[in-house]
Amino acid sequence: MSEIEKVQCLIIGSGPAGYTAAIYAARADMKPLMYQGMQPGGQLTTTNEVENFPGYPDGITGPAMMMELEAQAKRFETDVRFGFIDKVDFSGDIHKCWTESGKEIHAETVIISTGATAKYLGLESEQKFLKNGGGVSACAICDGFFYRGQETVIVGAGDSACEEAHYLSKLCTKVTMLVRRDEFRASKIMAERVKNTKNIEIIYNTDTVEVLGDDVVTGVKAKNNKTGEEITIPATGFFVAIGHKPNTDIFADYINLDDTGYIKYEKPGTSYTNVPGVFVAGDAADKTYRQAVTAAGTGCMAALDAERYLSAKGH
Repeated sequence: MSEIEKVQCLIIGSGPAGYTAAIYAARADMKPLMYQGMQPGGQLTTTNEVENFPGYPDGITGPAMMMELEAQAKRFETDVRFGFIDKVDFSGDIHKCWTESGKEIHAETVIISTGATAKYLGLESEQKFLKNGGGVSACAICDGFFYRGQETVIVGAGDSACEEAHYLSKLCTKVTMLVRRDEFRASKIMAERVKNTKNIEIIYNTDTVEVLGDDVVTGVKAKNNKTGEEITIPATGFFVAIGHKPNTDIFADYINLDDTGYIKYEKPGTSYTNVPGVFVAGDAADKTYRQAVTAAGTGCMAALDAERYLSAKGH
């Protein structure tokens, strides 16, 4: 049997939340160990331009920002490792975690920063633009600014889709909203808001067939799922707002989750979960803001809370 590794602080996941937690934990001499997860750097590694994070007046690409945050965490001697944790046991005082290769780690504190994954339609053309870094996005608040004065298309029918469509309507000349059914899933007040916005056109009973364009998005081909009629909508941006899935499945047996899988805060205004010594930061618990700067803020909170927890235990 391989030797068990014992650590004061294990950070599961990276991104702005995990790296910020690492910076604070390392500076507090907690000697944090981080496993970066399935997508080292998190969702921001798929974001071409980040212009709304403080301290970057000229903007920065998502991958470059994550490399800088990782370098800062390593500067304070965070042990950053590739790979991911795929099993945990939080039933005792010592939090047991296992990597995908079977390595067992015993941690006095754990900071969960596994984030959430945006749901996409899965179209080949959509994925092409996502990889190339332009024209397709799952965050209007992050990327809407790049489409000022242009026409965009957004897919979705829930509250967040309505909120993002309304946000885009303030920047874009026209927003076309594609709704799969003959009604919204959103609350009545949110649905009414988009219906009453002049430059939002809502098309019901409609599925996306293809995102059009070679190097840049030029339009969207859509199909009425009742009549089969196809239409082409001119657009330079395509936004997908069909939800996010928090990456929290491995914690479900021990950590309190809400009905959509987000981790519940045990004490509002803190990073505490229901398990003593286990804290959460970033999008794994945040379905409201989902911004890099708020994730970084909760990463700081989680590290400070973990430090206080260890101090109370006599460290």
